[in-house]
Amino acid sequence: MSRRFLLVVAAVVLVGGWWWWSGRRVEAIAVDIVTVGRVETLRAYVTASGEIVATRYADLGSSVMGRLVSLRVREGDRVTEGQVLARIDPVQAQSAVASTAAALQALEADAGGAGNQVRAAQADVAVAASRKVEGDRALQRARELSAAGLLALSELDAAVAAADTAAAQVNAATAAVARAEQAQASATQRVAQGRAERTRVGDQLAKTEITAPIAGVVTRLDVEEGEMVVMGVQNQPGSILMTISDLSALNAEVKVAEADVLRLLMDNTATVTLDALAGRSYSGRVAEIGASALPQIGTQASAREFRVKVRLEGDVASLRPGLTCDTEILVAERKNVLAVPLQAVVQRDGKSGVFVVTNDRAVFTPVTTGIIGGLTIEVSGVDEGASIVSGPFQVLRDLAEGAAVRPTAATSSPAK
Repeated sequence: MSRRFLLVVAAVVLVGGWWWWSGRRVEAIAVDIVTVGRVETLRAYVTASGEIVATRYADLGSSVMGRLVSLRVREGDRVTEGQVLARIDPVQAQSAVASTAAALQALEADAGGAGNQVRAAQADVAVAASRKVEGDRALQRARELSAAGLLALSELDAAVAAADTAAAQVNAATAAVARAEQAQASATQRVAQGRAERTRVGDQLAKTEITAPIAGVVTRLDVEEGEMVVMGVQNQPGSILMTISDLSALNAEVKVAEADVLRLLMDNTATVTLDALAGRSYSGRVAEIGASALPQIGTQASAREFRVKVRLEGDVASLRPGLTCDTEILVAERKNVLAVPLQAVVQRDGKSGVFVVTNDRAVFTPVTTGIIGGLTIEVSGVDEGASIVSGPFQVLRDLAEGAAVRPTAATSSPAK
């Protein structure tokens, strides 16, 4: 009996042990495990897409309306500053200049006549004033003689009348000078207006010639000879004839998400690649960071973006404005730092940390994070060589403290 009893007990123990071990294996969660290691150089980048643009360019429009009677360039032509590129029909402008010149000549003649009238009136005033002085002296002598009884009363009355007449002539001549001066001022004002009009129509005539404001290349030509062009008015843009670009210096103009723009600094180094030139890259530096977000197109809410310009360095002669590009801007760099896969860092109770595998258990360990380089993040607070859970993401999202874990069949190598 005792031997049979011992066999039964042994069988029960074996079955129970097998059952316990099977349950334990079922409870363990399969996870990806990596070893915390050091990275020789960890770099953080901001990536953005955009297009190549000229550092200096000018969109040429028209300041007058008319028919394009001469087009002297083609797209791709190199031009110099001040070169005449096109001409708009100048007939109306030339007619206005001739008419204004004739009208101004007449106004200047009127102003000259008004000046002569002023001078004649001023001469009359001088003559009348001289006569008044003589009349006043004669009146004074007549009064003295009349007081001495040596002059008849009729002669005294005649002297008084002569003096009054001379005074009236002075007043009349002075009033004539005022009228002449007023007429001269009016004529002078009309001459000034005529000269201003001559300047205006002369400017309109000059604007019938479209000249290059900068030296460069015609990178866009939107008109043909014989077309009508119009000038811009309020809320309605005018005709854009062409674009002149200085291709000696080019920018990569990209749109950076608002989450990344504050990480950028002026003069950050960058690498620019183009779809049109596979396998080739250009170096550059951040030359301009937008101070405000770009306008949003459409009514649907979307993430804000900021315009950033990267000045390209080296030989850019083969590039053209409008080519699409991708840009990597270096924003931070660390040497010889501990790093783990980005997805290995999780949040628990408001703290960032990783799950360190200890005795087949996941133990949450808080860490301090640093820069992010691609899919790797700098950390401190965990030992080099420690084994941590790096995935799968769905498992990490719900993994509990102290959970039993086991490595998957393809356990990852140490973090690089």
